This record gives sequence, C-alpha cells and structure tokens, in this order.
Amino acid sequence: MKQHREFQFVYRKSKGTHSDSVVLFHLKQEGVKKIGFTATKKIGNAVVRNRSKRRLRSLFVKYSPSLQDGFYVFVAKATTSQIPAKNLQNDFEKVLSRAKCFT
Repeated sequence: MKQHREFQFVYRKSKGTHSDSVVLFHLKQEGVKKIGFTATKKIGNAVVRNRSKRRLRSLFVKYSPSLQDGFYVFVAKATTSQIPAKNLQNDFEKVLSRAKCFT
C-alpha cells in the first residue's frame, strides 16, 4: 500500500491490535494481500523510522506464507528500532495471533 486513502480505509474499518513494539491494523479481504508499514515522527529521525520499518518488513516476509488474505498496516513504536530481534519477533507473533491472522 502506498496511497493515503488505502491506509485511512484500513484505519477506519479495522481495530488495532498492539504489543510493546508494534501496532497492527488488519482488515480481512478475500483474494487480496496488501501491506503497509508506517512510523510516525514521534519515534525519531528518518534513519530510526526507516530502520523500524525495515525490521517489520523482514518479519512480515518470514510470516507471510502462513497469513490470511487481507490488508495489513503495521505501525512501528519507539521501541521497535531498539529492542533485540528475538523480542521484536515475539511481539510480532503476539500481535498476529491476537488479530487471528494465521491460517
């Protein structure tokens, strides 16, 4: 996802699920799997925001085959770029399982 209206559609229609380091907005939609990653300016400068999004993107690639179709928007929190990879992976799994995204 790249367009602002797509992100807003998902924000309005879905409910957010959060953990210590990531927030997930998931909207089920058959036959479509679209993803978006965001990080607000509150969490740091461009380097920190991009690092956070890269870390989330790499985790999504790992879990993507076992996820349902739909729209996924991941929002990085301030701790996303700082915590160890194992903790981030646990938070990522926790958010996906709470939102019932696994097939």
